[in-house]
Amino acid sequence: MTIHRQIQRRQFLQLTAAGLAAPAFPHSAVAEDYPSRPVRIVAGFAAGGGVDITARLIGQWLNERLGQSFVVENRTGAGGNIGTEAVVGAAPDGYTLLLATVPNAVNAALYNNLKFNFIRDIAPVAGIIRVPMIILLHPTMPVKTVPELIAYAKANPGKVNMASAGNGSAPHMAGELFKMMTGVNMVHVPYRGQGPALTDLLGGEVQVLFATAPGTTDYIASGRLRALAVTTAARAEVAPELPPVGDFVPGYETSQWYGMCAPAKTSADIIGKLNREINAAIADARMKARLAAIGGEPLPGTPADFGKLIAEETEKWAKVVQAGGLKPD
Repeated sequence: MTIHRQIQRRQFLQLTAAGLAAPAFPHSAVAEDYPSRPVRIVAGFAAGGGVDITARLIGQWLNERLGQSFVVENRTGAGGNIGTEAVVGAAPDGYTLLLATVPNAVNAALYNNLKFNFIRDIAPVAGIIRVPMIILLHPTMPVKTVPELIAYAKANPGKVNMASAGNGSAPHMAGELFKMMTGVNMVHVPYRGQGPALTDLLGGEVQVLFATAPGTTDYIASGRLRALAVTTAARAEVAPELPPVGDFVPGYETSQWYGMCAPAKTSADIIGKLNREINAAIADARMKARLAAIGGEPLPGTPADFGKLIAEETEKWAKVVQAGGLKPD
């Protein structure tokens, strides 16, 4: 990691830690009056995906709790950067929010000449959920465990095609982290979303996919795809029978995560109000069930906790981008 990135991360951690030292979200007039008009939640990815669904679920909860519309706006393109740019350039008044996810941490290293610095220009509000990923294989692959996959890929360098949901996506980075930590050579084949990647995996056009869990369990149960392991540090509720990759590759851990952010300099009172409501949402039994339906496991905590996650993820993925020589296209 460069000295510049080390300084950025240190500054970000200092800023988020300062939030812990402040009084616990005092009820100012700003917070009491907020929101007094509709709020926009920007989702940087297409309708129907995990970012969009999570934004709509949380938006509905906030609408019911705070009495104003929280409207999801899909601003797609450039791996989420177009939507992010719209938010960081908005007024820091709590009326434009971002549903953040893994590519926001990845893009700092993946893209050159971004018009914003995510760590500097964003204020973390709250984590929402983590979604485990699963290593999926076409059943013609002659392997049934993670060690066997590593051995097979090493014996056949450049002959195993690894699909992904696109450059810089969480599934792509999960696969690249696996490659970096095991020294295997699998050929990355990017798709425009997980749906097309799954279609080609089912058809045998590609052999491996690190896939977010939702939408995959039926294929596993029917034997159309073989599941080896989950990417989370511990077994996942969505697939409790699968071991973690880390059982075989010590230190390996990743997941798709979602959380809420606001433009930098947004009032701490507004951030605190939103943080409390989002934490209440993910603790609510009805909402937990709805989030679990998309594979989500609650990611509670303070704004500083979510800021720490973003900083750690930014540092982690910068190393993977550098090691793999990854480019956005």
